[in-house]
Amino acid sequence: MSSLLEMSGISKSFDGFKAINNLSLQIGEPELRAVIGPNGAGKTTFMDIITGKTKPDEGRILFGEDSKSLIGMSESQIAMLGIGRKFQKPTVFEAQTVRENLAMALKNPRGPFSVLFYRKTAAGADRLEEIAEEINLTDHLTRPAGELSHGQKQWLEIGMLLAQDPRLLLVDEPAAGMTAHERDHTTDILRKAAETRAVIVVEHDMEFVRRLNCKVTVLHEGSVLAEGSLDHVTKNPTVVDVYLGRTDAGH
Repeated sequence: MSSLLEMSGISKSFDGFKAINNLSLQIGEPELRAVIGPNGAGKTTFMDIITGKTKPDEGRILFGEDSKSLIGMSESQIAMLGIGRKFQKPTVFEAQTVRENLAMALKNPRGPFSVLFYRKTAAGADRLEEIAEEINLTDHLTRPAGELSHGQKQWLEIGMLLAQDPRLLLVDEPAAGMTAHERDHTTDILRKAAETRAVIVVEHDMEFVRRLNCKVTVLHEGSVLAEGSLDHVTKNPTVVDVYLGRTDAGH
């Protein structure tokens, strides 16, 4: 498995507070990785730095086989390289059908005229059906997205990102607000997506992480505290101390 993303010595301070502190990590392609940590561990800043929303104070981030530096690139340049991000709150076009949402997201040449001259291609239609099946929404293609449940909207948004065919997908707390059944299906979607690309899931629901059954990176105070299987990291006394053993861990 080759390395797709390599972060080394990344630090970022906000008003003297070190949100990210000498963070280094590598993600392979394909790979499914879970990133966990208590509130304030730096999980959101970590994603903001990868996507170019926040510029680090120091360190380097290399992406792809030709090790392109992401530092100094704009958010749109980074997105064009194939890095997609799914925020916690789903943003879908509520008045449009599920099919229309997916069709809009399908990878088209991103030139200024691509929307004007967008033609339905057979390949595009096949890909759309494929994604709809992957995200469990085949039976809902003609429904307005606004009628979907919270979990189904999350799936649609993951589908819209998959339609853009990213090489790296960042997913923020996908299990939040989902029913048990929806959570189960979400793990299936993410595991399937990670067969052909890199997927990083930032999550605090441990049961959800256990079902993902992948390598886990534990962040604490902006650094990597531990890495390995969930069983391995949850046996680490320091991890237990900062994260699992605390009486306030549930708050």
